[in-house]
Amino acid sequence: MKRGEIRWYKFKAPDKKRPVLILTRDSVLEYLGEVTVAPITSTVRDIPSEVFLSKQDGMPKDCSINFDHIQTVSKGKIGSLITKLSTDKLEQMRNAIQFALNL
Repeated sequence: MKRGEIRWYKFKAPDKKRPVLILTRDSVLEYLGEVTVAPITSTVRDIPSEVFLSKQDGMPKDCSINFDHIQTVSKGKIGSLITKLSTDKLEQMRNAIQFALNL
């Protein structure tokens, strides 16, 4: 597991299994029982706090990473790898986080 990877995660009901982006820095991942993630949704709103992803990015369908809903979850519930963000998408991620948190 590394920062920038998109993996499956099973949220509690009424939510479902959905992709999440790993945000926690690599240097502490092995020491923590929880990781910070951003959920990915098929609802694309085209707003500055989201990053659009498509099949070109390794996703099964068009979707967006939602940085308005960043959360910390159990590392043990993180599932298999779907894809990894490109350098360009990582830069878009930084900008979206700054916007979402008003930094």
